[in-house]
Amino acid sequence: MEHVPPPAEELARLDRELAELDARRAQLLTRRAWLLAALRPTVPTAAPGWNPSGWGAPPGTPAQPWGQVPKRPSAPRGAQNVLLTLGGLLLTVAAIAFTLVSWGSMGIGGRSAVLAVVTLGALAAPAVLLRRGLAATAEALAALALVLTLLDVYAVHAVAAPDTDGLGFTALASAVLAALWTAYGLALGKLRLPLPAAVVLAQWPLLFWAWAVGAPAPVVGWALLATAVLDGAIALWGKGAGVRVTACVGGAVMGFSALMVGLALSLTAPGPLGAVAPGVLLLTASAAAVAGAWRAPKGFARTGGAVAGLAAVAAVGGVPAAALPAGWRVLAYLLCGLALTAVVRSRLPGHAARGVLAASGAVVAGALVWALPPLAAVLLGPVTVLSDVWAGTPDGFRSALGSTLPWSELAAAPVVLALVAGLLGAAYRWWPSVVRLAAPLAGPTTADAGPPAAPAAGAPGTDAPGAAGGAAPWPGWSGWTGRPGAGAGGRGRPSAATLRGVVGAGAVALGWGALLLAGALLDVPHALALAGETALVGVLLALAVRGGGAERGATAMPVTALVASVAGAVSAGLLSLASEGASYAVFGALAALFAGAALRAGAGVPRAVFAVAAVVWGTVITGLAGRSLGLAPHEAAPLMLLVPALTVLLGARLRRNPVALPVELTGALGALVAVGLAVSDAPFLALVLALCGVLAAGTAVRPERRPVAGYLAATLFVLATWVRLAASEVSFPEAYTLPVTVPALLVGAARRRRDPEASSWTAYGPGLAATLLPSLAVAWTDPDWLRPLLLGTAALVITLLGARHRLQALLLLGGTVLALVGLHELAPYVVQVAGALPRWLPPALAGLLLLVVGATYEQRLRDARRLKDALGRMR
Repeated sequence: MEHVPPPAEELARLDRELAELDARRAQLLTRRAWLLAALRPTVPTAAPGWNPSGWGAPPGTPAQPWGQVPKRPSAPRGAQNVLLTLGGLLLTVAAIAFTLVSWGSMGIGGRSAVLAVVTLGALAAPAVLLRRGLAATAEALAALALVLTLLDVYAVHAVAAPDTDGLGFTALASAVLAALWTAYGLALGKLRLPLPAAVVLAQWPLLFWAWAVGAPAPVVGWALLATAVLDGAIALWGKGAGVRVTACVGGAVMGFSALMVGLALSLTAPGPLGAVAPGVLLLTASAAAVAGAWRAPKGFARTGGAVAGLAAVAAVGGVPAAALPAGWRVLAYLLCGLALTAVVRSRLPGHAARGVLAASGAVVAGALVWALPPLAAVLLGPVTVLSDVWAGTPDGFRSALGSTLPWSELAAAPVVLALVAGLLGAAYRWWPSVVRLAAPLAGPTTADAGPPAAPAAGAPGTDAPGAAGGAAPWPGWSGWTGRPGAGAGGRGRPSAATLRGVVGAGAVALGWGALLLAGALLDVPHALALAGETALVGVLLALAVRGGGAERGATAMPVTALVASVAGAVSAGLLSLASEGASYAVFGALAALFAGAALRAGAGVPRAVFAVAAVVWGTVITGLAGRSLGLAPHEAAPLMLLVPALTVLLGARLRRNPVALPVELTGALGALVAVGLAVSDAPFLALVLALCGVLAAGTAVRPERRPVAGYLAATLFVLATWVRLAASEVSFPEAYTLPVTVPALLVGAARRRRDPEASSWTAYGPGLAATLLPSLAVAWTDPDWLRPLLLGTAALVITLLGARHRLQALLLLGGTVLALVGLHELAPYVVQVAGALPRWLPPALAGLLLLVVGATYEQRLRDARRLKDALGRMR
C-alpha cells in the first residue's frame, strides 16, 4: 500500500524542489554569461586562480536575474560587411563602365587579356580567401565575378558575334553560365552566392529558346512548365536554404506563368479538340504539383495540392466547356471541381489532400460568385417599382425587375445554385457519413486524441496514487472528454454541430436563391412570381421557427433562414407595388406570416425580429390605404398612427415581455414617419403631434415606461401647441401659453411642497417652456423692442430665482432665454463692428483665444467640472 503524504507535507516538498530548480537555473545562467564574455576578443583576462572548467563565475562577475539573457554586443563584422559591400559595388560599377566605355579603345588582344585576367582572377580569389578564413571577402569577390561573367557574355556578343540572334545567344549564354556557376558553387561549397545565382540563370534558357525560334504559345507553356519542374526538383533536393528558397520563388513564377498560358489557351479553344492540347499541359502541371506535394513540407504540400486541383479542373473541364454555350461552361468546371472531393478516399498525403479540397472549394466559390449578379438583380431589381407605384401589372417577372442583364448567358446560374444546395443538403442530412469519410483528412482534435497520460503515482501535483477512477486530477480535464460543450471541437476549431449548422445554412440560402433565379430566367407571370416569393418566405419562416430551439453551435441554419425570410419579404413587397390588389394581398400575407411566426417562436431575438417585421408590414398597409383613399401625404398621416396605437395597446398587454420594447419602438418609428408626412401642412402636423402625445401619454401610464414616455408626451403636446399657434398666425402666443403656464407652475409648486426631492424639471420645466420658448421664437422675428424687453426681464427674474433657490430648471431655462434675447438685441451691432474691423483681426483673435485656452486648459477643465458638480447638486 503506497503512502499518500498530507497536503502540508507535499506543499513543503514542492517548495523545496522549486527552490532547487531556481538555484540551478541561476547557476546555469551565470555560467552562460561567463562563457559569452570569454568568447569576446576584448574581454579582460580572468582573475588569477580562476578555473574555466569549473562552475560558477569569476570574481566580480555580476549575477544575472532569473530569466534575463545577457545582451551580446554587436560584433565588428557589421562594419566589415558594409565596407565589403561598398567595395564590391564600386568594383562592379568600374567593371561596367570599363566594358561599356573603354572597350572599343583596345585591340583584340587587349580585350581578351583583360577578360581572361580579371574574370579568372575574380573566380580564383575566393578559393584562396576561403582557405585563409576570409569568408565575407570571398563572398564579395564571388559577387564581382558573377557580374564579370555577365559582362563577358555581353562583350562577346557585342564584339565577337554581333550578327547572332540576341534571344538565341541569351538562351545559350544563360545555360552555359548556369552550368558554370553550378560547378563553381559545388566546388567552393562554403560560398552561399554561386548556387542561388545558378538557379536564377537556369530560369531563362528554355524560355528564351522558345522565343528565339518563334514557338507558338503551347511550346512557350511547355518551356515554362519544364523550368518550373526543374525548380521543384531543386527545391526538394537542392543544397542549402538559399538554393531552395530561390528555386521555390522561381518555380512559383514559372509554374504560374505556365498555368496562365494553358488556361488562356483552354478558354479560347475553338472546340473540344482544340482544348485537348492545353488540357494536356495543365494535366502535366497538375501531376508535377502532386509529385512535389507528395514530398514537400506541410505548407508547400497544401499549396501544391491546391495548384494540382485547380490545374486538373481547368484541364478536364476545359474540354466539355469548349463544346457548351457560353452560359453553361461554368457548369462543366463546377462538376470537375466537385469531383475533386473524391480525394478523401485516395492515398494522397493529408496536407496535399487538404490542398486539393481547398481547390474544390475555390472552384465552387467561384461558380457561386458568378451566379451572384443575377441573384442580386432579382432581389434588388424591384426597387425600381418605387418610382411608379401602382403603374400596372407587368407582363412577366423579368420586366418587373428593370434589369439589363444578359439572361440568356446566365441560364446555368440557378442550376449551379441548386446543385451546390442539393449537395450541401445531402451532407446535412447524412452528416455522420460525411464525418466518417472525411476523418482521415481531419487533423487531430482533443476529441479523438484522448486524455493526456495520467501522472505517475506519487509524482508532484497528485493527491492520489493514480488517476484511474475518481475525480479528474488535471485542471480542465473535462475539455478532453469529447462531450458536447466540453471542447469537443478542439481549441480554435468549430464543433461538429457548428459545421453541420453552417452546411445547412448554405443549403437553405442557395436553394432559396436557385428558386428565385429560376423564376426570373423562366420569366414566369407576375402573379405567379409574387405567389412563389411569398410562399418561399413562409417556408423560410417555418425553418427559422423550427430551428429556434436548436442546440448550441447549430444556430447558423435558423439564422440564415431568418435573414433570407426578411430579404425575401422586402423583395416580394417591392415587387407587389406594381398593382394595388397585389400590394394589399402580399403585405397582408407577410404581416400574417410574420405575426404567426412571432407567436410560434420561442423567446429571444428571432421572436422580436418576427414581431418587428409584422409591425412594419402593417404600417405599410396603412400607408397603402391612404393612397387608395386618394389622400394627400399630410392627410394620410393620421391614418398612419393606427399601427402605433395598436403597438401601444400590445405593449400594455405584453408588459415586461422582451418583445414589448422592440414592438413599441417600431411603432414609434411609424409615428415618426407620420410626422414626416405631415410636415408640409402645419394644421395636420399639429394634429399628428397631438395624437402622438396622446399615444405617449397612454404609454406613460405604465410605470416601466413612465420616465421616458412622460417627458415625451409633454414635449409633443407643447410642440403641437406651438405648431398650432404658428399655423393660426398668432402674433401674441402669450395669450394662449400663459393660461397654461400659470396653473402648471402652481401644480409644480404643490408637487415640490409634497415632495421636496422632486426634480425642478418635472415641477416647473413644462410650465416655463410652454411660454418662454414660443415667446423666444416670436421675439427673434419681432422688430419692436417691447417683447424682447419683457421676455428678457422675465428670463432674468427666473434665472435669479433659480440661482437663489438652487433650481436647475429655472437657472438653465432662464439663462438660455436671456442669453439668446441678448444675442438677438446685440446682433446688429456685432455685425456692424465686424464689418468695420480688418479682415485679419478675427482670425488673429480666434488664434489668440485658442492659445489662451490651451495654456490654461487644465484650469478651464477644473472650472467646467466644478460647474458641472454645482449644477448636478441642484434639483
